[in-house]
Amino acid sequence: MTEKRDTLRETLRIAWPAIAESLFTAVIGFVDSFMVSSLGANAVAAIGLTNQPKYAGFTLFYAINIAIATLVARRNGERDRKGANALTLTAITFVLLLSVVMGTLLALFAPEIMRACGATAQTLEPAAAYYRIVMGCMAFSCVQMVVNAAQRGAGNTKITMRTNMAANLVNILLDYLLIGGHMGFPALGIRGAAVATVIGTAVGCGIGLGSMTKNEGFLSIPFMRREKLRPRRKDLGAVVRIGYPVAIEQLLTRVGLVATSVLAAGCGNASMAAHQIGMNILVITYAFGDGLQAASVALVGRSLGEERPERAGEYGRVCRNVGLGISAVLALALAVGGRGIYAVFFREPEIIAIGLRIMPILIATAVFQIVMVVYFGCLRGAGDIRYTTKVSLFSVILVRTGVSYLFGNVLGLGIAGIWCGVLADQFFRYLLAMLRFRSGKWTAIRI
Repeated sequence: MTEKRDTLRETLRIAWPAIAESLFTAVIGFVDSFMVSSLGANAVAAIGLTNQPKYAGFTLFYAINIAIATLVARRNGERDRKGANALTLTAITFVLLLSVVMGTLLALFAPEIMRACGATAQTLEPAAAYYRIVMGCMAFSCVQMVVNAAQRGAGNTKITMRTNMAANLVNILLDYLLIGGHMGFPALGIRGAAVATVIGTAVGCGIGLGSMTKNEGFLSIPFMRREKLRPRRKDLGAVVRIGYPVAIEQLLTRVGLVATSVLAAGCGNASMAAHQIGMNILVITYAFGDGLQAASVALVGRSLGEERPERAGEYGRVCRNVGLGISAVLALALAVGGRGIYAVFFREPEIIAIGLRIMPILIATAVFQIVMVVYFGCLRGAGDIRYTTKVSLFSVILVRTGVSYLFGNVLGLGIAGIWCGVLADQFFRYLLAMLRFRSGKWTAIRI
């Protein structure tokens, strides 16, 4: 019992800052969108156009983050401080160079990219301006993300929580000052929103790097200098080997998500509006699973580095049980407050009715999603990346799209049928991840 309590305590110690960070970021996204809405519908549409190409531009860096978190967690368990710092230095150097090159190219071709994404005469100029500023300075975001990923791998989730919260608060404050021009600041409109985002990420980048300036930290710039560490080709190879399947997964998953949105849009404006709020709710519930995933990556990777596979399994089960507890609370909250949530956004009874129709499916989806993400974190922490990639690709592209089309279009269930596809996707991934976790094959992987 004492050992189980210690396991739970260690899990919660790492998980709660990561959950708070993910949840805070999701909520701040709503606040950010609300502030931009003061500029009018064209501004909202313009920034909306930048979302998919922006996420696509960061896809490679998301993959690098998963790889570096997995590798640092394993080196932490092996008590290989030098190896972890060499990996982190290599990743930061590579990401910095790559993000500068990519950011420059994306900024140069911003108008062409926006036209390809469907920009109109009213949205092309503001969308291109926003995209050019944000992606032209993407190096700040990319370096911040890789530092945070390394710290999460080392179990330092409080550091990443403080970093992201500070960055988001600066972003929101500057949104207020620069979008409409308050307290003597210039009214820059949509460009002000972009500048606020860049400065916020620059602050986060500085805080993240500052977290590595202490001698006693597991990840430490003074330690790198003292050991005369340099970027190493073998470390870059390890990052690429683990990261490239995730990059493919992220890109093709984006295709599947776009396909679902297209099917939802075909159900009419009222259904699409209800669908968007439902997806926003799902993003917020995902934040809880994402925080537990960060904990499972760090704890499972560390345990396997210590050559204690049974301990890794115990941490995985504890993270899963915590996820189930959170899922139960969220399910109850959504069941009771679903109507109120939709009433905040809409006055039209038709849209609220559609939202209530999909709410039971949304609740089931959220439950499976949270537990699935925890299982994925365990497998990724063990380096079982190819398995999670194959499952995600098959599920998002074939299961989600196929079931959505079958139930929504062929059987005529409309938006409810499309949400059946979303539920099928999450359940399928949950099922295969759970079976893989129980098999124990992931504990024998060497990275």
